[in-house]
Amino acid sequence: MSCRAMLKAVTRCLWSNPVAGRRMMSHHISPNLSGRVAIVTASTDGIGLAAAEALGQRGAHVVVSSRRQANVDKAVSLLHSKNIKVIGTTCNVGKAEDRDKLISMTIEQCGGVDILVSNAAVNPFFGNILESTEEVWDKILGVNVKASFLLTKQVVPHMEKRGGGSVVIVSSVAGYQPMQGLGPYSVSKTALLGLTRALAPDLAHSNIRINCVAPGIIKTRFSAALWENESVLEEFLKQTSIKRLGQPEDIGGVIAFLCSDEASYITGETITVTGGMNCRL
Repeated sequence: MSCRAMLKAVTRCLWSNPVAGRRMMSHHISPNLSGRVAIVTASTDGIGLAAAEALGQRGAHVVVSSRRQANVDKAVSLLHSKNIKVIGTTCNVGKAEDRDKLISMTIEQCGGVDILVSNAAVNPFFGNILESTEEVWDKILGVNVKASFLLTKQVVPHMEKRGGGSVVIVSSVAGYQPMQGLGPYSVSKTALLGLTRALAPDLAHSNIRINCVAPGIIKTRFSAALWENESVLEEFLKQTSIKRLGQPEDIGGVIAFLCSDEASYITGETITVTGGMNCRL
């Protein structure tokens, strides 16, 4: 059957049976995440906290973590106050025992895992890339890239038990356009774009989707050096179409969308959320 004939047949079917047509168009799509369990790393501040909140507002049971207990306690009580189901633990994703603890606590207390948001990142170096040391590279690649892979690998069997899941990795616009002074960090963020593409086909066998979000300049403590200096900020804003800094909520909503059934046909992709910075076609 030719393409044109097929289109005619489908159209005829829809016209003659409008109920079937409507049912086809409204194929069970809901952003509702109730009953799902979401682990979000580095989630007591900034983008991670906004992601935890966005997932929790849609009904997910959220597991927050960061390196300091005081920050975990503060985030848990804030999310509780917004009627979000939440538990938390300390976790340095660069340490195997901390990753193990995060996963096992989630399984014990929540019964499984459906969503992983890998948001933890470090940047211990600022300057000429040629002056960066082996230790800097080990630290940046270990936390920003390797831990994202190992956490994903660790949650896969648990997601398989629940029939599938969704992984979202937080990269950066610097992954496309390296930022001056942030060479090793930018390279680690480029690696996450590749990791997402590389994992997508194999995870699809288990009904697990994996996507990436590449934020532009978002107003968080982590990026303060970029927006506290007015002349630097002015330069960045010149490159955007929407003339303001991004807010953590701008990223949290996109992450929640990628974890929802509305994004059920999206995997291996990176969504840039940059206010229109010209970083790729």
